[in-house]
Amino acid sequence: MPPAVAKQIRIIAPPLIAIALFLIIWQVLTSTPGANLPSPIQTVQDTWELIVDPFFDNGGNDKGLFWQILTSLQRVALGYSLAAVIGIGLGILTGTSPFMYRALDPLFQVLRTVPPLAWLPISLAAFQQANPSAIFVIFITAIWPIIINTAEGVRQIPQDYNNVAKVLRLSRSKYFFKVLFPATVPYIFAGLRIGIGLSWLAIVAAEMLIGGVGIGFFIWDAWNSSRISDIIIAIVYVGVVGLLLDRLVAYIASLVVKDDQGA
Repeated sequence: MPPAVAKQIRIIAPPLIAIALFLIIWQVLTSTPGANLPSPIQTVQDTWELIVDPFFDNGGNDKGLFWQILTSLQRVALGYSLAAVIGIGLGILTGTSPFMYRALDPLFQVLRTVPPLAWLPISLAAFQQANPSAIFVIFITAIWPIIINTAEGVRQIPQDYNNVAKVLRLSRSKYFFKVLFPATVPYIFAGLRIGIGLSWLAIVAAEMLIGGVGIGFFIWDAWNSSRISDIIIAIVYVGVVGLLLDRLVAYIASLVVKDDQGA
């Protein structure tokens, strides 16, 4: 066997074995009489039409899983993008100013512990519409780890770097691109990875309450209709999409760090 193939097998085999064992245990536990949850085989049988045709659109909320996921992703993209831009800016401001850090860090630490759904009534009262409210929940959930990690990254810049920048009399723009950003970018992307995970968690929970199209409301509607198999397949989609979002941010981070090191 070629070494490259053997290496790929060693990478792929462990998760495949773990998934297979999980499905076997699930099948055994749910095959007993009176089981409350469907087995994997029953789940696939019940949701086969959803699996093979995720693109159907019968109008209203009766849409395939592709459109449900897409709607949720659109909300996440907007709320998360706003959180990234504002969070990185506030993080840099907080990290570069000792006064701003002492003033704002306690506030950030308190607000970041507030559960995402606690913000939903406030956002509904402020915006009076479901979609902007859900986007605000995404924004307010994702922004704290971005701010805190960015600020910490700025504060961790070695003092020698700052001293050299002063001696060379670097302009603010050169200091940002040559010193601050390269030293801070790993911290920024750590916050961005945490933020994207929290965003995806928050949108699913928020959509359960605001209604309309979206994977969160799909799960809630399936529960109200006792379609447990639909809930399970939707959870699988949610998990896969969440993993892909995390890997996407990690991939972008690797490109940015690589380019920065190359420069």
